[in-house]
Amino acid sequence: MLNNDILRQVRYALDLRDNQLPALLRDGGLDPEGVDFRALLAREDEEGFRPCNDKVLAALLDGVIVLRRGRRDDAPPPAPLSGRLSNNLILKKLRIAFELKQEDVQQLLADAGLLMTESELGAFFRKPGHKHYRECGDQVLRNLLRALSARLRPAA
Repeated sequence: MLNNDILRQVRYALDLRDNQLPALLRDGGLDPEGVDFRALLAREDEEGFRPCNDKVLAALLDGVIVLRRGRRDDAPPPAPLSGRLSNNLILKKLRIAFELKQEDVQQLLADAGLLMTESELGAFFRKPGHKHYRECGDQVLRNLLRALSARLRPAA
């Protein structure tokens, strides 16, 4: 799943305007100077499309955590991403931002038609290298984002 798709889905779920995205990026610990959000929000086949890199998406998700939960006074600013942003890390950040418990994530996935057991879901939140760790696939992340959007923005 492209980072741009995740960015669009999160933006849609939270009903964010374009002018709110730089503040989210700043809250996530990245300077928004030089980031062309219009190009990042464009679809792959549209003119002006530019792929969203892992660092920008990670900072934006950290900004969503601050937006939804507030800034903790005793917490250090989010550390910049070192390495690759995996679907597992995106899932963890979404779970933190929307204060989702394991049962909530299971229910969201069930609402999207994807049934998972507690152990299957728990494997996504384990550290890489753990014997029960499992890579989160694009389908799981896509279904979670759709169900989250449907929950936060019910059809009128």
